[in-house]
Amino acid sequence: MRRELRFGLASLPRRPLLELAGWSLPDAVPTAFYGLAVARAVDDGFLAGRPAVGLAWLAGLVAAACVGAIGSRQVYRRLGDLVEPFRDELVRRVVTGALRQGVAGRPDDGAVARLTRQVEIVRDTYAGLIVVARDFVVRLVGVVVGLLTIAPVIVVLVLPPFLLGSAVAVATLGLAAARVRASVRADERTAAAAGEVVAGARDITARGGEGYATALVAGPVAQHAAAERALARVGALRTLCFALGGWAPLMLLLAAGPWLVARGVTAGALLGGLTYVLVGLHPALGTVMGALGGSGLRYVVTLGRILDATAVDPAGTPLARAPSGHRVVVDAVTFRYGPHAAPVVRGLDLVIDDGDHLAVVGPSGIGKSTLAGLICGLLRPDEGHVLLGGVPAADLPAERLAATRVLIPQEAYVFEGTVRDNVTYLLPGASTAELRRAVEAVGAEGLLSRLGGVDALVRPDRLSAGERQLLALVRSYLSPAPLAVLDEATCHLDPVAERLAEEAFAGRGGTLIVIAHRISSALRARRILVLDGTSATVGEHDELQLASPLYRDLLGHWTGPAPDGRRQIQPAS
Repeated sequence: MRRELRFGLASLPRRPLLELAGWSLPDAVPTAFYGLAVARAVDDGFLAGRPAVGLAWLAGLVAAACVGAIGSRQVYRRLGDLVEPFRDELVRRVVTGALRQGVAGRPDDGAVARLTRQVEIVRDTYAGLIVVARDFVVRLVGVVVGLLTIAPVIVVLVLPPFLLGSAVAVATLGLAAARVRASVRADERTAAAAGEVVAGARDITARGGEGYATALVAGPVAQHAAAERALARVGALRTLCFALGGWAPLMLLLAAGPWLVARGVTAGALLGGLTYVLVGLHPALGTVMGALGGSGLRYVVTLGRILDATAVDPAGTPLARAPSGHRVVVDAVTFRYGPHAAPVVRGLDLVIDDGDHLAVVGPSGIGKSTLAGLICGLLRPDEGHVLLGGVPAADLPAERLAATRVLIPQEAYVFEGTVRDNVTYLLPGASTAELRRAVEAVGAEGLLSRLGGVDALVRPDRLSAGERQLLALVRSYLSPAPLAVLDEATCHLDPVAERLAEEAFAGRGGTLIVIAHRISSALRARRILVLDGTSATVGEHDELQLASPLYRDLLGHWTGPAPDGRRQIQPAS
């Protein structure tokens, strides 16, 4: 939300903004005059036995309204000077981003929708938020000036709860936006699951698969219900904010009436204070909260989609967004190999923080390598987002992607050349000492000795699969990339060599993701992700033993501790 608000504020041109502020001053006159006119009409007119004076003060409201109307007219005339440059900037960003994607060979299918629909939504909501924010400030300034004129003590009573309720209401906008996104994603998952079940209703009935179909839909339905309840709680919180900021000042003023009168506040001043609360503060807060719950959310969510799609510098030059850190966020990701194929990954949510060590386990063909390809930016999700350091992984340029992550696949790539050439091309400036430390860390000393040292010639056809994997592991260990993904990269090594290599990468620093070939990799990880084809469960070893039947099946039975103190695994009987 902060990014969207900063973008909106930075897009405000200074001169039209100053003109808008200037013409807002006469627009504040009616708000500042309402309570004062009522107070003087009561004290100096009706209660003093001079009804003509009271009516004259009330007639002054008409003149004040005329002054305010002039200011309002000029304000709306200048609104276009603020909004249209903002719209032009959005159009430029969308078009530039689409052209950049096209040049890179990745056509942006959503550019037309962003240009024709989303830009207009953002433009309209942006204008609405400017109007509401200006109106809020105008009313607040007018009320404070008026109250200071008739009874400054009333300001101390009514302003703190009003400002507190307003601040909390604004603070809920980010929470509400997150809840709306979650609700939309949950709705999409429910619709997708229900569509698959409905499409296969005949086969499900014929084969007695009603229970499976129910279970398939039950998860997304429960998630959608939870998302809607969470969104409803945000609505209830806004109601409490309005009670605090809109009604509490009125109740405080009424309750303090006798105390105020005893200290010299006149009946007219008290009535004027009530007028300021009811005519100024109360509707101002109601308007702001209504705008935040409607236009504000549409602005944040829609502008966020546009800003996620592209980034350009102020001169219009396309920028390849640089990742901030290497945190991995998998957000509602679905991926299928072909438009009519069943999803390999379905609605997956996962967060891997910097420095984490995650093992991914599951049956063969369940989508573990597909997940590795998505995280590394080699595959683009059909739905959802995969972010590396806050940037879509599939959109990172090759040089930045290589500096962010290193992927070691099951079939290691080795080319004909020296050992040094093979293991240092991700870090060309690596010294011999660094190379030897990497060789020692992953346990490749024996291989290096057999080949004849770092300057020996490597012939790939004379290496076993395990030896090729060891060279690839050394190469990846030397890489400066902070995120390492081992996609069954040790499957041709024996368990002892596998343990040594994984422990080396765990101690290397940065983040480690291991697509596990053996369940023993799960014991060395900080967290474990279990994929079963319909759902994903993530947690620590002890948690998963209780929560995941599949994990228990994969785990088998434990034996006693090994001589080195580590637990061993034997296959389940």
